[in-house]
Amino acid sequence: MSVEEALKKKVWAVVGANANKEKFGCKIYNRLKKEGYEVYPVNPGLEEIDGAKCYASLADLPVKPDVVDIVVPAKIGVETVKEAAEQSIKVVWLQPGADKQEVVKAAEEVGLEVIKDCVLVRLNNK
Repeated sequence: MSVEEALKKKVWAVVGANANKEKFGCKIYNRLKKEGYEVYPVNPGLEEIDGAKCYASLADLPVKPDVVDIVVPAKIGVETVKEAAEQSIKVVWLQPGADKQEVVKAAEEVGLEVIKDCVLVRLNNK
């Protein structure tokens, strides 16, 4: 799937979403919402972000997202791509820093489509 095709998908989950305005997990989550996406924050350490329920895992989401944006360290990223495959999610978007080789390899091994790019930059150029 191309970057352009992924950006046309309207239901996203952001793994690593948070309420710290300085962190990319917050910036990405808020930008997707602002752009009109249906976006679900995933972070087991938070109950909510800006009044929206935050989910502990992809399995806890009320709907299956079209794209999972990953903004977490490699160890968690590897677990996340495996969980995405278990949930029949097909596309993972790895942000710069989350796109470590072991995460890419794990995603490819479970048959996921992998996008390595910055969604914030792509939304600016859309």
